[in-house]
Amino acid sequence: MAESSAVLSPAQQQHVATVLEARCRGDEQLELEKLLVDQPKDVQAEIVRINTDARPIALQVALLIPIAAALAGLFISFGMLRRPDPVATGAGEGLAFG
Repeated sequence: MAESSAVLSPAQQQHVATVLEARCRGDEQLELEKLLVDQPKDVQAEIVRINTDARPIALQVALLIPIAAALAGLFISFGMLRRPDPVATGAGEGLAFG
């Protein structure tokens, strides 16, 4: 989203994209506003807008990964139920371990 901004320069677009991608925490909005104090108002507003728009998408993607892993585990576990238990052949009886 930062790279498609008409307000930010190309260097700012790349920097904003990198910083926002690296920082995804709940207190991010306050920290972001502190970092933008020295920037012009239009740049501040644009970066806050990009962050506000991108945060829900990032959280949805972050939640999708563990959900997909859980579903994959569930399907694998059903496949394991269908396999018969191994039968002991008795070939190892009488062997001394130790």
